[in-house]
Amino acid sequence: MSYVDEVIERVVRENPNEPEFHQAVKEVLESLRVVVDANEEKFRKDALLERLVNPERQFKFRVPWVDDKGQVQVNTGYRVQFNSAIGPYKGGLRLHPSVNLGIIKFLGFEQIFKNSLTGLPIGGGKGGSDFDPKGKSDREVMAFCQSFMTELCKYIGADTDVPAGDIGTGAREIGYMFGQYKRIRGVFEGVLTGKGLTYGGSLARTEATGYGLLYITQEMLKSKGMSLEGKTVVVSGAGNVATYAIQKAQQLGAKVVTCSDSTGWVYDPDGIDVAALKEIKEVKRARLTEYKNYRPNSEYHEGKGVWTVKADIALPCATQNELGIEDAETLVANGVIAVAEGANMPTTMEATEYLQKNGVFFLPGKAANAGGVATSALEMSQNSERLSWTFEEVDSKLQGIMINIFHNLDDAAKKYGFEGNYVVGANIAGFEKVVDAMNAQGIV
Repeated sequence: MSYVDEVIERVVRENPNEPEFHQAVKEVLESLRVVVDANEEKFRKDALLERLVNPERQFKFRVPWVDDKGQVQVNTGYRVQFNSAIGPYKGGLRLHPSVNLGIIKFLGFEQIFKNSLTGLPIGGGKGGSDFDPKGKSDREVMAFCQSFMTELCKYIGADTDVPAGDIGTGAREIGYMFGQYKRIRGVFEGVLTGKGLTYGGSLARTEATGYGLLYITQEMLKSKGMSLEGKTVVVSGAGNVATYAIQKAQQLGAKVVTCSDSTGWVYDPDGIDVAALKEIKEVKRARLTEYKNYRPNSEYHEGKGVWTVKADIALPCATQNELGIEDAETLVANGVIAVAEGANMPTTMEATEYLQKNGVFFLPGKAANAGGVATSALEMSQNSERLSWTFEEVDSKLQGIMINIFHNLDDAAKKYGFEGNYVVGANIAGFEKVVDAMNAQGIV
């Protein structure tokens, strides 16, 4: 049995009931097979892959808090510090009822390679809780965040582990967590990113993941002699990533005709109204059912359906495994030319392979949505320097990083005979840098 197959088998055996983590490990190691096979003897002797797929440490803790009725609630908190070979652990905190250890490990494992691809000195980590901020009062969210940080603060720091926002963790939640960290540790440092602008946050951080997604998509199309200008785009999601992906796509001359949330989706033939979307989601924290009040010409549909709309480009920006094989078949039948992942692993392996076999340009999330963590690292730099850069400075650096990521993964794919396979290219490009650092630092 090959080394890759041995390690995949071991991961599945030793981490039962963690299908998302199994999926992430398989997807990465399968595409690294060509590199691993060429170095099998050395990698096996050093147990390199075993060290790569095992987190350096992981924490699971209870989070008790009191709701507005005086009832004590108990949630579970997680932090997985996966790999610090190239820098402090860096990765978001996800607050969602679906959160469990397997999902946090999948996200943390992906983060290693995503962070490596940015070219910035940040390692991979992830955390979160099964707490759901939806429908909670500000006081309840604060109570949870303070309890969560009371435990988490023991394991993080500006040069150790720098968490950020993710699904369910926006500016409000980061603010409450930062306040509690500062209160307990007695230091004002850049321990969290995605902070408010008045206390160390970075301009363009909110827009970064969505904007970065479009910068790399535009660069990929440019390498094929194409452009976003005049293209029709379908987007899933209605959160931070989706909203700013829609905004940037429209700024670059495309027409975005869909968005979605957990209950349904919108089709707007005239192009999604970003101002209306922000009003509904960021101000009212409401459902997309309200979109029709702003745009009477639009359609609202319950359930899933974004991928049934005919388009040139698809941008899945909601959550893991939202785009399955049937969706991929529909997209191909409708003539889609490119799929770029705004969320983490939103496309199933079966769907990814189908898209690639049918000539669709496919950009994986670890490359395509790296703009968020890249700008978080830029926020860390600003915090260390006690400086604040302009929106234009940050946006320009972000654009440069995303263009570099595309060319690095494109070059890696070509180098190993997988031209056009950006999944393989991204994994190899991210892996090579981490492995060099791990080898230099000895068996740790």
